Amino acid sequence: MTSGMYRNMAVGLLIIGLSLAGCRKKTADVIDTEDTETTHGSAIIEPENVTVNPPAVTPTSLPTTPVTPPAVTPTPPVAPAEVKVVQVVLQTTKGDIVVELDRNAAPVTVANFVRYVNEGLYDGTVFHRVISGFMVQGGGFSADMKEKATHAPINNEASNGLKNERGTIAMARTPLPHSATSQFFINHRNNAMLDHGTCLDGYGYTVFGTVVKGMEVVDVIASAPTVVRDGEKSFPVQLVSIKKAEVVEGGV
Repeated sequence: MTSGMYRNMAVGLLIIGLSLAGCRKKTADVIDTEDTETTHGSAIIEPENVTVNPPAVTPTSLPTTPVTPPAVTPTPPVAPAEVKVVQVVLQTTKGDIVVELDRNAAPVTVANFVRYVNEGLYDGTVFHRVISGFMVQGGGFSADMKEKATHAPINNEASNGLKNERGTIAMARTPLPHSATSQFFINHRNNAMLDHGTCLDGYGYTVFGTVVKGMEVVDVIASAPTVVRDGEKSFPVQLVSIKKAEVVEGGV
């Protein structure tokens, strides 16, 4: 009985030893598995070599038939606008004087003169300076020699090519070249010394029109006897005034 008991105890110890050995192996197997999974988790996985063929791109087809541009009708040449003839009738106490104004050559001066005519500034003014063989001047004073109020002076246009010849009308001014306002004069002879380029001041006096009717009236005014009056040495003894000035579009 005693020996049987010892045998049983020995078998039991053997079984326990084998069981512990199996547990140690199993534990080791689990640790190895975890290490393997950790290594695989941090590894860089190389992708498989896959060749991708992109779809062929067909360029947009160009038109095979050339496009004909729309026909362009050439623009006909535009004729320059016709400048209407502008004349001014000066009704004086000696008769009518008709002057034709040159808008092309002296646009600023003509506009200035016409404005004064339309405003009635010249009505009742006198020719306060008349010199036979030179010119007759007016447009600035009333019969009692009171000077007329005017607009600002205008630019000198004497370089327009028009000459101070007999029968032309030009702007009077002070010695300053750009000082003309309302006063004008009609040349009684050719006065080249008043032209641009020959005038002593280098500027000259702006011609802006020509007498087309009534030059004989200018001759009468120019030949009138004169006296000294209010500082003017060539004031007509018999007053010569402009009763009315009037613009006539298209001519008389």
